[in-house]
Amino acid sequence: MAQETVNLEQEVVLVEELGNVRVVTLNNPKQLNIISPKVVEPLAANLEKWEEDEKAKLVIIKGAGRAFSAGGDLKMFYNGRNSKDSCLEVVYRMYWLCNHIHTYKKTMVALVHGISMGGGASLMAPMKFSVVTEKTVFSTPEASIGFHTDCGFSYMLSRLPGRLGEYLGLTGARLNGKELIAAGLATHFVPLEKLPELEKHLLSLNTGDEDAVGFAIKEFSTDVQIDEESILKKQSIIDECFSKDSVADIISSFETEAGKEGNGWIVPVLKGLKRSSPTGLKITLRSIREGRKQTLSECLKKEFRITIHTLRARISGDVYEGIRALTIDKDNSPKWDPSTLENVEDEQVNLVFEPFEEDFELKVSENEQDRWDGKYEDSAYCHQ
Repeated sequence: MAQETVNLEQEVVLVEELGNVRVVTLNNPKQLNIISPKVVEPLAANLEKWEEDEKAKLVIIKGAGRAFSAGGDLKMFYNGRNSKDSCLEVVYRMYWLCNHIHTYKKTMVALVHGISMGGGASLMAPMKFSVVTEKTVFSTPEASIGFHTDCGFSYMLSRLPGRLGEYLGLTGARLNGKELIAAGLATHFVPLEKLPELEKHLLSLNTGDEDAVGFAIKEFSTDVQIDEESILKKQSIIDECFSKDSVADIISSFETEAGKEGNGWIVPVLKGLKRSSPTGLKITLRSIREGRKQTLSECLKKEFRITIHTLRARISGDVYEGIRALTIDKDNSPKWDPSTLENVEDEQVNLVFEPFEEDFELKVSENEQDRWDGKYEDSAYCHQ
């Protein structure tokens, strides 16, 4: 029995099949349930199996410990920096999985407490039902380390009210549970103390009927009012500044607003923007702007191109420098190259958006009959 317990602890994804309900627990609490190959592969395999299983009606996903998921495994990317495409497989599998989470045919519920960031939040935001608490913290901080908003967030952020998407993507600003509800990135607010009881109730219902599940969650949820100092109360300033054509113009406009009475909240945000990777900021802004006119699959294919070009350091090694400064040496003093926005040429940015040869694009189907095709195993990358 003791040996069995040890094995359970080593599994970073725990799966329970309880009647008609399937429960997925992200089970790496010491590392805040980061997304790694050991998470992506079993999650994708089980979701495909359950979508085709008539007995599986409802899927619940949650995180162990004090986080839902802190996003991608940054050290994995950093450790692979000198080996070409060492992380290509997990990136491909994750973006392919994101498409299926958005379009999943069975009812899904995310129970989200604690940190839900970047790619981790892609397991929350697209759900039919995403339940958050007073302890939930969301952000998409990738641009600050020389990366970009990925895992479908160029699609999701671009569809938020006004220019909120640009603001969140460029600044990495955090939203709490109430703000996630107000912004439309989550569906229900349930006090943390009630979350275990809600899960038990959903298990006892033993159904995936959307009306029944929605009614059950609503019974546990409370209405929310965002605080007066919430960033969502600053929408007019955000729309004014973050609608500008370029990152430089956005920062200039934001600086102007910071000088006005009552706008002290802008100062630390501005400081963070100016410390972020100029390359990451320019790529992120363009990706979100393009996302407004793209379908989900187009956004995911674009994000795949950007990520692979970025990890190959095609125009800059900023992503590795950003990870080094944040999680390796932890000196929080990245040396960006190029070091200024002016030196990040648009022609250079164009390069990370360049399509691959057709066989090497991310394969996500929009057709019902072959929606589970395009797996990494069947891709040109796997057969090089």
